[in-house]
Amino acid sequence: MTGLAPVDDDRRRLATVYAVPIILLTLVSAYFCWTALTIRPAGTWDDDAYAGIVLACVMSVGAAGVAAAVWVLPGVRRVLGWGWVGPALVLGAVAGVRWATGG
Repeated sequence: MTGLAPVDDDRRRLATVYAVPIILLTLVSAYFCWTALTIRPAGTWDDDAYAGIVLACVMSVGAAGVAAAVWVLPGVRRVLGWGWVGPALVLGAVAGVRWATGG
């Protein structure tokens, strides 16, 4: 006869399920933040490079915002701490600074 699963085991599975979208969104944000930081315009006339920087910054900030929105849900917040959403927020802030200063 099998007993009921301990509550801790269910909480661990739930944390895994909730962590997957936050991790994926953080990776998307990291990619676009890296792209925004590595694009170097050839000169002041290089409008395409500046547009690419702005697009990468918008995508990075957007992905970080969606990760934060997922984390704000009460069920997710109860299982996952700040450490899960913190990197996405830092990446979004870096992209926002890049957008404001050089985009």
